Amino acid sequence: MSLDSPLPAPLSGRHALVTGAGRGIGAAIARRLAEDGARVTLLGRQAAVLDETLAALPGGPHFAVTADVAQPDSVAAALAAARQALGPVDILVNNAGQAGSAPFLKTSMALWQRMLDVNLSGTFVCCQAVLPDLLAQGRGRIVNIASTAAQKGYAYVAAYAAAKHGVVGLTRSLALELARQGITVNAVCPGYTDTDILREGVAHAVAKTGRSPEEVQAEFVAGNPQRRVIQPREVADAVAWLCADGAGSVTGQCISLSGGEVMA
Repeated sequence: MSLDSPLPAPLSGRHALVTGAGRGIGAAIARRLAEDGARVTLLGRQAAVLDETLAALPGGPHFAVTADVAQPDSVAAALAAARQALGPVDILVNNAGQAGSAPFLKTSMALWQRMLDVNLSGTFVCCQAVLPDLLAQGRGRIVNIASTAAQKGYAYVAAYAAAKHGVVGLTRSLALELARQGITVNAVCPGYTDTDILREGVAHAVAKTGRSPEEVQAEFVAGNPQRRVIQPREVADAVAWLCADGAGSVTGQCISLSGGEVMA
């Protein structure tokens, strides 16, 4: 290689599967990993949204497939299609999730179960489905997108916070189990991030309280010492670092992207 030759992309030759990849944080992660040379499979529930994101990815080849992450058969079929298109998976990013809010005494069993199904069981199902690929190759990366709600909790989102705390527990346990297999497992925990989920939360609070969107958002980010909303690209950059070779000794960690809101 001459001094003028470009360095190889850090994720060149790797196949990354990103769940909840159609928009927001998932789309930002998919783009960042593609920029770093990965072949990316976008997994989500809305084909049209996935196809739009797929068309905008650099490099390639890339692939999009629909599935419900909480359903093992659905994930297995999607993973089989992804393997056929792009080969065995090297990187799994569990980003699919939902946030539902309600006072604790008004939290229905349906809301509780939905938060567990999507946020926690979906992470479990996808890890279990992809892990044979990583073990066969003797290396791999799993990154679970949790939340600052998994590190400290918030009022009115007990079901969501409980599910995300479960994701952190799963991350730490699996990291220990796989520590000598060349596979790292980490969680990224963003604070309030500029996504549809945040905008929907603001709109819900506006409708309930009559306050302005600016007032509601200011209250949401008041716990962030930087007093700002996290950008999806910031989450994507953290994920990309964890997926690269330089983070090979980082496992079982919960990296807080919250402007200093969480410091432990």
